[in-house]
Amino acid sequence: MMNVIITGKELKATEAIKDYVEKKLARIEKYFGQENIDVTVTIKKEHAASEIAEMFVSVKGVSYKAVTEDKDLYASIDKDIDILEGQIRKVKTKREKMQKDASIRQMTISGEEEEKVIEDEIVKTLYYGIRPISIEDAKIKLQERKNNIFFTFVNVDTGKVNVIFKLKDSNNYGIVEPEA
Repeated sequence: MMNVIITGKELKATEAIKDYVEKKLARIEKYFGQENIDVTVTIKKEHAASEIAEMFVSVKGVSYKAVTEDKDLYASIDKDIDILEGQIRKVKTKREKMQKDASIRQMTISGEEEEKVIEDEIVKTLYYGIRPISIEDAKIKLQERKNNIFFTFVNVDTGKVNVIFKLKDSNNYGIVEPEA
């Protein structure tokens, strides 16, 4: 259902203009089906030779706007309809794409489409230098790295490679040190 309000400023909104606007708005109505569509059209004359048509379309909280100026008011209305139709098509395409992506994601989550999972393979290798530091310094380094759960270092006291790690209680730490 389309609610159309046409107002004229320094230009009279004749029946012929109203009929023309409503006829042209049918191009926009097809995109929304049975939705309530609020349309505000303002026609005005500026300068000696130009007429302006402003159209605001509001559907379900989404607004579209077109303002054009032409020597002929009917040409200005046609341009507005073209602009509005382009805006509506763009938004509708974007929504459909988002819905399609969401449904594909939902299918993946529900297990209808299985992904290949890599198992029992080394998929990432990190290289970094380790240097001799104390256990306390290693603990501080681990605390600085919030996302890491362990830190490898050379123990300054023993000269052996050690690993300090956060325990599951997140308050304490453990040390892995080789026996030999």
